[in-house]
Amino acid sequence: ELEAANVFVRARGNLSLQEKDDLLTRAERIVLETPGIQSAFAFAGDGGLSTGGPGGGGGPRDTIGQIQIEMIPWEDRPTVQVPWFDLPLIGTISTTRVDPAFDGDEIAEDLLTRLREMPGIKVDLSAQDRGPAQGKPIHLRLRGDDWTDLQRAATDAAALFARTPGVIDVEDTLPLPGIDWEIDVDVEKAGRFGADVATVGAMVQLVTRGIFLDTMRVDSSDEEIEIRVRLPEDDRVLSTLDSLKVRTADGLVPLANFISRQPVPRLAQIDRIDGERFFDVKADAAADLVKLVDADGAAVGLVPAADAEGTDLNAVPVTPNERIAVLTEILDGGDVLPPSVSYEWTGDQEEQAESGAFLMQAFAGALGLMFIILLAQFNSVYNSILVLLAVVLSTTGVLIGMLVMGQTFSIIMTGTGIVALAGIVVNNNIVLIDTYQEYSRYMPRLEAIVRTAEDRIRPVLLTTLTTMAGLTPMMFGVSVDFLRGGYSIGSPTALWWIQLATAVVWGLGVATILTLLFTPSMLAARVWFTTYWNAGTRTLQRIGLGRASRAAEDWAIRRQARRVRAPTLLWAEEDDFEPAVLASEAPKDQARPVPPLRAAE
Repeated sequence: ELEAANVFVRARGNLSLQEKDDLLTRAERIVLETPGIQSAFAFAGDGGLSTGGPGGGGGPRDTIGQIQIEMIPWEDRPTVQVPWFDLPLIGTISTTRVDPAFDGDEIAEDLLTRLREMPGIKVDLSAQDRGPAQGKPIHLRLRGDDWTDLQRAATDAAALFARTPGVIDVEDTLPLPGIDWEIDVDVEKAGRFGADVATVGAMVQLVTRGIFLDTMRVDSSDEEIEIRVRLPEDDRVLSTLDSLKVRTADGLVPLANFISRQPVPRLAQIDRIDGERFFDVKADAAADLVKLVDADGAAVGLVPAADAEGTDLNAVPVTPNERIAVLTEILDGGDVLPPSVSYEWTGDQEEQAESGAFLMQAFAGALGLMFIILLAQFNSVYNSILVLLAVVLSTTGVLIGMLVMGQTFSIIMTGTGIVALAGIVVNNNIVLIDTYQEYSRYMPRLEAIVRTAEDRIRPVLLTTLTTMAGLTPMMFGVSVDFLRGGYSIGSPTALWWIQLATAVVWGLGVATILTLLFTPSMLAARVWFTTYWNAGTRTLQRIGLGRASRAAEDWAIRRQARRVRAPTLLWAEEDDFEPAVLASEAPKDQARPVPPLRAAE
């Protein structure tokens, strides 16, 4: 939930600092009058609160001011009583929740609506990043060496973003409107008058930044201060260049004899990446919108989520990734970009791709290490692969839990839950297969599988149920205050862990079914396959080699052996301390029956 955010006030044009401050003061007054805002810190002008960074964070280039706002702390917000569930005899049970009007997102929407009523400005709101700043989620980077084509491509891409439904708060890194004065020195004419370029440059600096002489240190500053020589403030205008004279060997010569000036578009700055110039076009996706799709998969249009209820069409939520897919299709299928310009999606899209790749590598590495350890302990490739297969199939439960709980897949939290789930699933399967290998040493393998499932169902269910019960409150966002007593639902701290808890709880539930049903079934399938394979092989050998062959003789011996009934072992009571005897050798006048000796005992 939104707790703190940065409000960027944008305006194009050459505004003085006083004009910027006046606009920001009006915006700050609106911010402080908005219910739910605890404090605000405003800064007029360039720089200040922008975080910047290689990820694309920071405010737009046309920002004239920035306001950092903090909402009322979650625990101090007004609460209301809402129905929780109904009981047949008691009635409706209510619970205390934070007033929806003081939800962070609702406060932000109300604030943006009021700020955007101010004429002449644009307003963007960005949640404060808890890590490196990434800027807006829809982040297109255009790269190329042709400066003219690159500027035109950035302008066309920004126009494409603006006319695409569901894409809002468009900004770009194009130079701001304005002019710079370009001063050209005619070197040939300057040489005729005996003036050199360095002397001419020094005279021009008198009108602009000043001639650098030296640096000095003062007690009131920790850094060195530059000493520069400039003309008085009233003379620091371009028309002064027409009256300045430069000293040469032939005397004083007017600068106007060999310099010229002309206005050029303001360049501001040139950004490069890997040696190529680039511009960024950024935007956000509109909230509470869905895309209606018919039965053939064709998009019908975008409507508010509330209006999509009751329609026969499929509703697809509008997210940054969904809008990026739409924009990519337009960029690839049209003539929006010139051939000399290439594009790539960066920002959140790039971070998601990197996080997803890291998660897959971490999961694959964990499975690889597990396989090596299992192979060393079980000495069976089949059993080791069976354990890892159960781990992979347990992700089905994670996806089912996300669908049931209505959650989106989080690369970090859901992915971490899947990796943590792998360790729990491995433990249950290791216990099951280790017990099976122990039993199979002195009893038939099918009986060992059944006995293993009987003996291990209790510990597997106990570990599963206790883990799921412990994480269920976290899955529903319930926080218990052990110091002051009571509980809360939907606190920001609990919301952060809901996706991880959901992945573990639902994944573990499905993994338990796989452990108790799928794993024994796969062990039995191996036994059945081996038995039928060997039987089929011996039958083919007997048929192909004849009745006098060794295979036929072995088959006849096994057939006769199966007809012989194995003796039953009897075990005396513990207080008799009698050894085990065969049922056929037991005395007939024995007073009480001797219980049979079971293999597991």
